[in-house]
Amino acid sequence: MATADLPETFHVTTDEQLRAVSNLTRHRIMAVLRFEPATITQIAERVGVAKGSSSYHVRLLERAGLVKVVRTRKVRGVTERYYAMAARSIVLPDPGEGGPDVLMRHAVADLEAAPVEAERHVRMAHLRLTEEQFTELGARLEALADEYRALSDPSLPDASLVFALFRPAPRGQTEGDAK
Repeated sequence: MATADLPETFHVTTDEQLRAVSNLTRHRIMAVLRFEPATITQIAERVGVAKGSSSYHVRLLERAGLVKVVRTRKVRGVTERYYAMAARSIVLPDPGEGGPDVLMRHAVADLEAAPVEAERHVRMAHLRLTEEQFTELGARLEALADEYRALSDPSLPDASLVFALFRPAPRGQTEGDAK
């Protein structure tokens, strides 16, 4: 099954599904399966975990409906299963005020684990925008991510794009701001 045949989105709605995506190893397994199906052995090699651990995590993801078997083949009398994502993208519920954002936690962990000598583009900018500008920037960032996702080639090395556009919680006035 090619990724073009997959449903566009999978909405995480149950506690079991949320627990499944909240684990960093399972997050990395889903990244492996994003572009092409893989066996438990291939997943273990690419994620850097033991085959038994890979099997355990894939079973949890499969039970939660996030991955599925898309192909099987017999190899020396054993049925080899190929797993793929159940959808092209996963939509997580809003964590709510003060809740941990699973995507950002995983993104930071992946960034910290990336080779130090590898090229990176990391930037934080503090902006002051009107509601209209805020909405427009959000739409442009999403469109840019979608444009490059469509260009993704599974034969090329992985690259991760993460962005967060948000209005921070109001802070108390500093002494310099007090009137």
